[in-house]
Order: sequence, then C-alpha cells, then structure tokens
Amino acid sequence: MSKILYNNSLTETVYEIAVEGSFEGGMGQFYMVRAWDEYPVLSRPLSIHDLEDDRIVFLYRICGEGTRILSKKKPGDEISIDGPYGNGFPMETGRIALVGGGLGTAPLRLAAKTIRELSPEKLDIYLGYSDEDINSDRFSAYADSMQIDIGGFVTEGIDPSWYDVIFACGPEPMMEALAKKTRPYDVKVFVSMEKRMACGIGACLVCTCKTKNGNKKTCKDGPVFAGEDVFFDEL
Repeated sequence: MSKILYNNSLTETVYEIAVEGSFEGGMGQFYMVRAWDEYPVLSRPLSIHDLEDDRIVFLYRICGEGTRILSKKKPGDEISIDGPYGNGFPMETGRIALVGGGLGTAPLRLAAKTIRELSPEKLDIYLGYSDEDINSDRFSAYADSMQIDIGGFVTEGIDPSWYDVIFACGPEPMMEALAKKTRPYDVKVFVSMEKRMACGIGACLVCTCKTKNGNKKTCKDGPVFAGEDVFFDEL
C-alpha cells in the first residue's frame, strides 16, 4: 500500500493524484491502481503522468465506480498500485512532436519531461480538448512551442514534414487522422492505445488491438504501437 500525497480535481471529472514512494517506469507505461477492497473486482490501468524521486503521479477521469471511489480518497489515505506494465514510447531524438487529446495527455507529460532531458533538436506539443483545457500548464516548461485546440481538431495544425518522430495518445479518430496525415512523410509515428483492460498482464484478452502483425494485447504488447501498424477502422 502507498500513501496519497494529493488528489486534486482539475475539472469536475478529471483528477490528478500523487502517491508517495520510489517507483520505476518509462514514458507510456502504466500501473494497475486499486483504492477499494472487493468491489469493483478489477483494478484500473492508469498511465504514468509524471515520476519523481519521491512520488508517482496519475491523471484520471471519473468514468465508473472504481474511479469514483478513487476520487474520494484524501491525502494520507493508502491505495494499492502495481506495475509498471506495458511497452511504452521508444527513446528518440531529433525533431519530435507530442500530440494529445483530452485524457490522452496522461502519458505525454512524462514523455515531454524525458524527451527534454534527451535534448531533442525540437520538441513541439499539440494538445486538444473537447470543451476545456484540463492541463496544458503541465507541459509548457518542456515545449519549444505549444498549440492548444479546444473543440476542434488538433491534428489540423500539425505539419508532418517538420518532424522526425511523433508520439500521440487520445481518441482513436484523432490518432487515425494523424496516421493518415503523416503517411506521405518520412516521419515515425507511435500511438498509445487506450483500451479497457481487466488484468493488465495479457491474460484476459479484453484489450485486443488489431494490427498488421495480427491481434495484439494492448496491455502487454502495447499500449504503444507504430501508427502504421494499427488497423484503426477495425477497432
């Protein structure tokens, strides 16, 4: 069990929680989080939002009983977190863009922090939200430039010819649009798939993702895949 340092609401339904302790993990990996004893049966997968020497930070939205219970927890309460799981974003240098949509910005904060430490030639960040900015202030320290779109299509402002690598996470239509837009260019695109997960270790097959290399387990084979490999129209 690990002690909560803070559990702050960023909007009416989106929260940022920090848990005390020394944890491991890379950009794009996730933990299974549990703040209850018996019900709901399953833990919840949450991407690592940030990682420091004395804490790990997650971003989550209330979307069911588990996350509703989690949102009620206070500083000093203890919760169970298990991980890290999954294959995250690769280490890359060059001209890099991060593209996040809504809660898909969750794994990109640690990505931005890690990439900035690698001294990229360029790091631009594009964030899209459906109706309100939930956390762009968490990214501004890492970006050479940042674009924020509210209520539109964040991919429209991206020129793929500017970049060597693009990391993305968000709604599937957003990532599909990005994969199609970047196809004519010599740019590597990696997408972090958000799927319902039950076990987090590849045993239950709930999170199957269809790719050019066959059906893959988002929790174990992903959640990060090459954008060109994912069959978005069959998800």
